[in-house]
Amino acid sequence: MDKTLFHVFRNTPFGRETFLQSLYFCKRTGTSIAVYIPESTKFLMYFENDVVQVDLDGSYIEDPATAREHVESLAQTAKIEPRFLKPKNYTASTLPDIPVNFDFMCCPRSISNLSSKISLGSIGPKVRRIVHQARFPVLMPCPLFKEWKSITVFFGGSSNAVNALRLGINVGRKTGLPVDMFTHSEGEKKEKLEDVLIEKGLYETLKQEVRQWHYYEKGKFEHNLYDVEHNALGVIGAFGHGMVKDMLFGSTMEKVQTVLPNNLLIVGPNYVMPSN
Repeated sequence: MDKTLFHVFRNTPFGRETFLQSLYFCKRTGTSIAVYIPESTKFLMYFENDVVQVDLDGSYIEDPATAREHVESLAQTAKIEPRFLKPKNYTASTLPDIPVNFDFMCCPRSISNLSSKISLGSIGPKVRRIVHQARFPVLMPCPLFKEWKSITVFFGGSSNAVNALRLGINVGRKTGLPVDMFTHSEGEKKEKLEDVLIEKGLYETLKQEVRQWHYYEKGKFEHNLYDVEHNALGVIGAFGHGMVKDMLFGSTMEKVQTVLPNNLLIVGPNYVMPSN
């Protein structure tokens, strides 16, 4: 079965850039795309342990007459056939229920603020909740469309970091792009993380498929991020407790998405690795 990325379309110039990023992701990874053109500014996502009400800003429902035409035009250029999602169930007349059985979802850093107010350092609380509850990774695009030429996996030894590494390697295989790793250890010895990789059966895979492991025992984390290629897709585990620096919203994760303008693919604690 084809994998599917879910995209909520915003019919604005910023929304166009985000949609182009989703199309590019789908093109590179062989993923299909399901597009939701919202008719109201709210919808519900029923996750296993939480119900997230997504509150969109008004720009998502501007100029509805041209939204589908714009989606089809951009998708045609990318040679991708979009599937348009129409909600079947409603909790209330203006509160549609959106399914969550996707393989990926594209989420801007905030889905409830006007683009003019979005900064790299602000991740919306609803996006955090989606990342925390979703069984799928979340693609968090940079504000302007950008192709990626490599993949950088942030690895700190947690179970989420292991999942992120597996995902990054899989994306590398599908795209043919080189995969790098990035670790800021703050004094933790590299051998301990290598033991984690051996235990998880990833060490030999790493030697074969990871181009370079950027391992830092010194320096400020923010400064070391300069070595991440500007056109790399970052893959990172959020909310994980690692042997080194925790990948948590509020600490390292915030620094990564604040300092690094790259596109990010985020793995939350409920992510389930597909069998194929």
